[in-house]
Amino acid sequence: MHPGSESNTNANTNATMSTDNQPQRPVRSISLPPLAALALALGLVGSTYIAATTWRDVRKQPEKNNIRITGSAKKRIVSDLIGWSATIESKGSDRTAAYVSLKGGTDKVVEFLKAQGIKPDEIKTQSAEVAEEFETVREDKVLPGTTVAVQSETRKSTGFRALQVVTVNSTNVQQIEKASREITSLLEQDVFVTSHAPSYYYTRLGELKLEMLAEAAKDARNRAENILRSAGNTGLGQLVDSSMGIININPANSTFTSTEGNNDTSSYEKDIITIVRAEYMVN
Repeated sequence: MHPGSESNTNANTNATMSTDNQPQRPVRSISLPPLAALALALGLVGSTYIAATTWRDVRKQPEKNNIRITGSAKKRIVSDLIGWSATIESKGSDRTAAYVSLKGGTDKVVEFLKAQGIKPDEIKTQSAEVAEEFETVREDKVLPGTTVAVQSETRKSTGFRALQVVTVNSTNVQQIEKASREITSLLEQDVFVTSHAPSYYYTRLGELKLEMLAEAAKDARNRAENILRSAGNTGLGQLVDSSMGIININPANSTFTSTEGNNDTSSYEKDIITIVRAEYMVN
């Protein structure tokens, strides 16, 4: 071994020993209570969410102002179809007698309608109904050997009652109205007839609804333009959304409304009212 090598070895050994012998700085550890650690974690999550949503709101485009408006349209219509019915009634001591009497009355009703100018194919005769009728007879009887009266009830047949309905559907509304008022004149001929109230219909309602909806939509746009013009000449933009409201068909001059819609059949003249809700962009 060379003398120089030994001296180098001793020097390295002394350097290592001197390093190992130097005192080390203690590392401090911080221990937080569980609640404090939870609060810190929530704070970090919250700050991250706020930063993210702030960035999102900065990038979000501002929403455009819209205007929502309701438009309506009203039109008077006249019924072009009428439905009417009359009930003929008769009585007899038995089924056959009741039916024969009913048939005679029904034939007179049909003849009367034809004489009014009503077409035979517009007159329909329903099936006859014959039923036995009863009355309740109450009688007080004293039981043998007693003075106590006991009330008894028995059913007694009073004969048979027959009914038949004649119906008419026609586009000649005025003609059927006249017949419905004058049919009771047959009572003078011992025909027991009851005239029911006519029902009035409008057969072109489908195409009229489309026309009325277009008018209501036009009214909605005119209203929106008038409102914006009064607010400072702001321009009306494109249509964003629209929906059809309830359609009400009322007797003439009636203001009745229904959440499910109304379809009157009791009057000859009617008012049809349509509503449209629309939303437009504001320029």
